[in-house]
Amino acid sequence: MSVLTSPRGKVEVVHCRRTETQDIYCIKNLIRKFTQKLFGNLNIIYLLEKANLAITLHNDQEEIMAQATFLDYPNWNIATQDDWVSVFRELDSDIPCTPLNTLFMHLFVAVDEYSVGCCKEIIRTVFKAVLDLHFVFLIVPSCMSLGSTLITVFSQVGYVPSLTNDEDFAVHVCHRHNHYPQLHIRKARVEDHDDLMPIFLHHDTILKETYGEYFLAELIEAQDEENHAVVCEVEGVAVGFMSVCSQVNLELLHKCFDLAPFHGLCIPHQDDILEPPQEFSIHESSDSQLENSSEESQKIVKEPQEAVSLETRESIQRKGIEAAVEEALSPVTSENTGEVKDSEKLSQVSSMVYMGYYISHRSSLSVSLPEDTSSFRPIYKGTSTAFCIQLFFIDEKYEARSLDFMNFVFHLFHDKDFCIISVPHLTPEFVLIQSFVKVVPFNNCTLEQDLYVFHRAGLLKTIKIRLATLLDTPGVEKLVSTLMPCKSILEDLKQYNEARRDPDGTPLQVFVAEVAEQVVGIAVIRNEMDIEYIRSHYNIEDFIYFNHHQREEHGHLYHFVLNPIFRHYTKFFLKEILRLGYKSCLYYPVYPQVKEGKVQSPKAHSLTSALHYLVPVRPRRQIVYPLEKLGINAPSKEVSKDALSYALNHTNRKLSLEPKITVNAKIVVVGASNVGISFLETLVFCHCYNDRDHELMSLCSWVNVVVAKMTAIDRTAKQVVVSREKVVLYDHLILCTGRQYQVPCPTEVDISLHPTNREVSNSCLRRYTGPIPCNHFTLNDEEDCLRALAWIKNNSITAEGNIIIYGNSIDTYTTVETLLSLGVRGSCIHLVQHPPTSIITCINDCAVEGAIEDALQAAGVNVYRDALLAQWNNGLYPDPIHTASFTTPTKPFQLPCSMFFSFLEKNVDYETFKAFNDACLVYDGRLVIDSNFHTNDIAIRAAGPLTKFSNRYYSNEWTHSNFNSKEIGFQLAAAMLKLFDPTLEPVTEPPADLDRLIPMYKGAKIKGGILPGSYHYLHVSKPAIPTPLEVQRAQSDFGSEIVTGNVKNGNYFRIHINKYRMVETITCLSKVPFPASNYIRLFGQHEQALNNLCARYEDGLVPDLYSYFTEPWCMALFHDRFIDLRKALHQILSSKEDENLPSMEELARQIEDEEINLPEKPRNYLKRVFQETIYRPLVEKSILDYLHYNHYHLPMYAWPGII
Repeated sequence: MSVLTSPRGKVEVVHCRRTETQDIYCIKNLIRKFTQKLFGNLNIIYLLEKANLAITLHNDQEEIMAQATFLDYPNWNIATQDDWVSVFRELDSDIPCTPLNTLFMHLFVAVDEYSVGCCKEIIRTVFKAVLDLHFVFLIVPSCMSLGSTLITVFSQVGYVPSLTNDEDFAVHVCHRHNHYPQLHIRKARVEDHDDLMPIFLHHDTILKETYGEYFLAELIEAQDEENHAVVCEVEGVAVGFMSVCSQVNLELLHKCFDLAPFHGLCIPHQDDILEPPQEFSIHESSDSQLENSSEESQKIVKEPQEAVSLETRESIQRKGIEAAVEEALSPVTSENTGEVKDSEKLSQVSSMVYMGYYISHRSSLSVSLPEDTSSFRPIYKGTSTAFCIQLFFIDEKYEARSLDFMNFVFHLFHDKDFCIISVPHLTPEFVLIQSFVKVVPFNNCTLEQDLYVFHRAGLLKTIKIRLATLLDTPGVEKLVSTLMPCKSILEDLKQYNEARRDPDGTPLQVFVAEVAEQVVGIAVIRNEMDIEYIRSHYNIEDFIYFNHHQREEHGHLYHFVLNPIFRHYTKFFLKEILRLGYKSCLYYPVYPQVKEGKVQSPKAHSLTSALHYLVPVRPRRQIVYPLEKLGINAPSKEVSKDALSYALNHTNRKLSLEPKITVNAKIVVVGASNVGISFLETLVFCHCYNDRDHELMSLCSWVNVVVAKMTAIDRTAKQVVVSREKVVLYDHLILCTGRQYQVPCPTEVDISLHPTNREVSNSCLRRYTGPIPCNHFTLNDEEDCLRALAWIKNNSITAEGNIIIYGNSIDTYTTVETLLSLGVRGSCIHLVQHPPTSIITCINDCAVEGAIEDALQAAGVNVYRDALLAQWNNGLYPDPIHTASFTTPTKPFQLPCSMFFSFLEKNVDYETFKAFNDACLVYDGRLVIDSNFHTNDIAIRAAGPLTKFSNRYYSNEWTHSNFNSKEIGFQLAAAMLKLFDPTLEPVTEPPADLDRLIPMYKGAKIKGGILPGSYHYLHVSKPAIPTPLEVQRAQSDFGSEIVTGNVKNGNYFRIHINKYRMVETITCLSKVPFPASNYIRLFGQHEQALNNLCARYEDGLVPDLYSYFTEPWCMALFHDRFIDLRKALHQILSSKEDENLPSMEELARQIEDEEINLPEKPRNYLKRVFQETIYRPLVEKSILDYLHYNHYHLPMYAWPGII
């Protein structure tokens, strides 16, 4: 925020932000003829699409005051975008401009009255936002003056000719030191105390209370050869402080963190033990282990992590990279005053530090470190080559220049190569550590801090990105020699040097990063040849306007390797790839590691250390097209093809200078339920739609997965105990374990006494504590199903086994159908149904239930009703089960048993319940939460069927079980994001009365499967308290039903339209597969949007709903962006054409409230108003724009101009 004063004395408070799409209209209004003469006739949308940085100034009323756009190459065609440096070096050799430190202004507009102040504020903001920026150039026609505004910040340096005509252009420059200069750093003095204390106390007062008022002065006075204190100074006043120490507890760090990429922060020694002994040798390369690790981890406890962990894990494999650069880097200097001038050794670092806290290097940290002998730990004998930052703080006004400290403190420790700092997990990532490398902790690390490392060579500003040459081959070989994709990278380099393209003709480019004539990075890109598929299957238009990017501007990133000490230059490397390669977008796919024993990727992709700087792109839900029916009107094969699945990551020119905040909070999710997965997906980018989308998300790229079972929660230590011995630390714990089918507890009555159910106590609430029989199965997840299938295969069950299926849920029917499809005879299948606990059946539709019963009878399946499990093996040892006895309301019976499937009512696992109970979490049949997902511990949230609302809401009949699990996960993540995302509005406490209301969700409840008789079944309904269908039909406000076909013919389709004429329930039962994902999209639609479905049905024009919803007209209903069209149309109809006249929405409301008297029917009146006003052309234009923009998905629609 800044205050601007106009020449007339008017004051305006302005705020800076990145330019947004909605600013374009105001920017165009600020363009004058003089602006066009300076910058040319510009397409603003196109310019913003290709800009590296665009800044908007607005006032408190959100009015645009000014805007400026910056790119990394000059305008007016005075030089090519990949070769402008030589032109400007020749112009003025005293200006050491490089692609790293230079930007070009391509547009500036402002409100005339405040233009000078706006210009200065934008320039200051740009220098503050881009740390390495030193020069901003402005190129204008030589015949033009800059005017009274731009002349205040730019000075002329010369003239350059145009590449295309004889016109000359004037070059002007703006220097950093005039607007946001580098800080002056010096040793601290005791007299700095009074300047520093107010800044420090702004962050925290604990140290003052602990060590006294003058602890900072004492710290400054205690300086010696091992301890130093430095300050940054502005106009003689200290505005920042850093305390550094050369004593580092390396023993602790070696136990907690993987410091192998940094040689343990030690000088190499001949006695170092870097390889495991023979008995611990690992035959598989570390890179392949990394790639396989995500495949082995379908786990119960999941912990989100920032992408830097993945990139740093890759850096762990790069033994020798640092050594190679260490030998080659020679003394260099840069344009930065006081840059390191001695020989730059590339090793790496670590430290013990808190932002705002003083932690002595002598402090003893009590850390539980369980012994882990399963993995080798290197032993380093050399002396330490690291120093640590003990205390650091700086005035917020100068925080962007925090890195200026590093040059000075490295001079204080000439023999040290690494600087380290550690911060608590929940500390927001501040500017200083954004240039550090985060170190990967070991799995058994319980240190409640994150460790960051910075190498002195990271201060070098001479990094250069260029296209590779044949001479780079030895350097690249040395760089990638220890990486698993080494061969693939070198083959691509060879192919590039030989032909510049692949054998199939795909253009190929290889870029290298070079420091002091040493290759420190390499990237391989190809033209993205499948961009139509990407556009139609991924939401890349969340980030770009696709139509403003040429096909050849889309690049596909195959390999990216960068020495970890230069990791903070990753975004610069990517930006240079885009500039030098004439690209505007880059895409990087992450393929599922293994599918059916084969790697899916058609070409070798290596894990990229740039993943942290890419954005994950949401997959798009696809329409299931009736291709035969559409014929030539079907989408192209590039859109409709079934290609290999992958998760897509992306960057573009607009994102190249976009800041990214890393959240280090440990968020631990217990449970791989739909709620838990949806929560994780929302944290990564957005809500998922179906199970297939999991492989389109690559959650393992962003989430650590722990395969274990939670056995305890230590709320005091904030630890989850898994498998009774290991611990997982958390800052926020999310419990989404759900409920599972449990092993039933037999009543243990002797059926020889002929008991009935009335004489038997109900054992469903008792927990089974005996041995679990090996042939007993509860199918709760895919692993359980695979285990059951293996048992069937290995024990010849299909030929001779008797299988008992016990329970009342829909899973009993799908299991019967699966067994029949596997070849099990119906006479060998025994469906034993437990006495119902509710009058509502699992299907709740008599017609469908009748079809299932007929199918069971036709298949010869034995069905037993109202049976209670009495004994296994007549009360003898139950493992394995040979017989099972049951009681009924009449007489008991016994069945032979080869396999026993249990589908009794789901419940919370006992060990999970015990963990909750021992942790003193409130449990009342289910885990008790409030309306914001909180348990009685503020750090622990819970969601899903596991939970119930507190009794203070008086809504015990409503739980999360009544709602869509994925929507619950989405809302849970939305609540959590408010804690971490600085762009979101701060959390506000709800009014007291609203806090007593439970949240209601609108997402559809969906269930389905393949039922006996090979019926494909789908049921979609609104969230509601379960009620028998016949009772619903008897309600006066039930609405109407549209039913076509019948269950006997296998073409039953039922749609329930509520009293508001909205689709509320969908039931499908068909002998042939149908596009369920299409039909789900019908939920919540108005029947008129379904082509006046009710009227057509009443007129006998809809004999078959299956056929009706394969007609071309309805494809838009199934489109993923149809909801956006509905929102746009609603916005049009709710907007006012005239301030004095009501909108269409207000008009409809007035008619409903009888506020106006009409001479005609309300429907006719509204139709006439719509036709006669601007609303009709606006609606038509919006619909046509939607169809035109999405024509690749919806080519079956015609619009003006194509026919």
